[in-house]
Amino acid sequence: MELLSLVYRQYRWPFIAITLLSLLSAVSGIGVIAFINQYLIESVGDPLPILGQLVGLIFLLLVITLGSQLALTTLGHHFVYRLRGRLLKQLLDTDVARIRQIGQGPLLASLSSDIGQITIAFVRLPELVQGLVLTLGSIIYLGLLSPALLGVTALWVTVTMVVGWLLVNRVYRHLAHMRQAEDRLYQNYQSIIAGSKELALNRERAHFVYHQLYEQNARDYRREIIRADTYHLSAVNWSNIMMLGAIGLVFFLANGLGWANTNVAATFALTLLFLRTPLLQGIGALPTLISAQVAFDKIATLNLAEPEPAFPLPPAPSAWQRIELEEVSFHYQGEGGFAVGPINLTIERGEQIFIIGGNGSGKSTLAMLLTGLYQPVSGRILLDGEPIADRNAYLALFSAIFTDYHLFQHLLGPEPKEALVAEWLERLQMGSKLAIEEGFIANIDLSQGQRKRVALLLALAEQREVMLFDEWAADQDPQFRRIFYQLLLPRLKAMGKTVIAISHDDHYFPLADRLLEMRQGQLTELTGERREQVSRDAVAHLDSEVPV
Repeated sequence: MELLSLVYRQYRWPFIAITLLSLLSAVSGIGVIAFINQYLIESVGDPLPILGQLVGLIFLLLVITLGSQLALTTLGHHFVYRLRGRLLKQLLDTDVARIRQIGQGPLLASLSSDIGQITIAFVRLPELVQGLVLTLGSIIYLGLLSPALLGVTALWVTVTMVVGWLLVNRVYRHLAHMRQAEDRLYQNYQSIIAGSKELALNRERAHFVYHQLYEQNARDYRREIIRADTYHLSAVNWSNIMMLGAIGLVFFLANGLGWANTNVAATFALTLLFLRTPLLQGIGALPTLISAQVAFDKIATLNLAEPEPAFPLPPAPSAWQRIELEEVSFHYQGEGGFAVGPINLTIERGEQIFIIGGNGSGKSTLAMLLTGLYQPVSGRILLDGEPIADRNAYLALFSAIFTDYHLFQHLLGPEPKEALVAEWLERLQMGSKLAIEEGFIANIDLSQGQRKRVALLLALAEQREVMLFDEWAADQDPQFRRIFYQLLLPRLKAMGKTVIAISHDDHYFPLADRLLEMRQGQLTELTGERREQVSRDAVAHLDSEVPV
């Protein structure tokens, strides 16, 4: 099985040690059976020393068996922890275009259901290993099958069941805590997937989400599931091994104290009862292991990027002056996929540019290309006449609010930023709406328009050189829309920001330094009479192009 092979490659020596410990557990179990067969089926000497030896052997078997199974399960959870972290890091390092192509559904399924299946497999794996090893080691006893004297151990079994019930209750308690941690992990997954663009643009935020949010919840999940497994394995082994002790007690009473006659069939019953539970558990674990292998193969088919060893923080922004798109083309995968380009565009530092066009014309795709989130199929992007050498450094130039933005709750960016945040809370008319404590926004249960204002505040806190707005004002009321165009954008320009706004608000087109139009994937700059026409009535401008 590929899954076990991968565990062996990553944890070779611990895996070998655990395998040897499992073999020792099987040998110990067979040794207890052999001891009972040799010393307790027939009376030999003083029975009290023999009873002491039996108790010692049973205790040793309990320790070895529990140790081997718990060690294997813990190793499996460490592997799953590493696998989950690797998968999440792959998501953070994979191009946004690939993530969008896969879709949220398969990604969330892999992070939750598939990883869950693999986790359950490692819980059941010790049962399979123990069942197989015990079966192979006890095959010489299989011809000795016979009914056992079980009624004599009623009190023993009662004590066994009570202790087992107490242990199972602890299992459920830790499983409840595990589910809470799992819910928090699911929220982390959603944030990373929905906010993939923002995290790709801001590696500081990606670092924060991964190390400060995800890793803590992942460690809590690992801790609770290991504790649950500890009590689960304790309950299983307590029941199985105490049953073995009960059988030994039966034979001690029969032969040592003369309560009953003994026959060879007793050895068969002992072997069968000892093997019954591990064998059934091992058989029951097989479907779980098969499901885990299917889940592992499913994760592999996502074809995510190889994870980088760390989060490379971008260098300090250089004094750039010009961004150029040179014969840039892009098309979505699939037959007949929408294509954009070739596009030639030059953006000077400090410009305020509006991009207009109908729905589906390619405006958002152009924005993804400009910010570096999409890689051109052909052509190149130049910074001050030079090709982009460090993609992370280029991404660090942009803060963007897309139409499908994800709203984070932590204000991240260079310090100090208290004055900047205070100023824009007032400008955005959100001072009475937000409670910010140590950079954390406590309440984001707001209207769509207000949520966009919070997104603008988060983008400002990042203090990037270029700010891109994808139809930002579409959800604002007319009054604040006027404030955005006539007051906020000029303020951003005065701060030295380069502003790129995708807009349908023709009343405010004259405020732009340049007006660009996307139409069927092609970009043109509107000047002179065409610009005046579209500024007067964008709808009329578009209608004039439609054939009658």
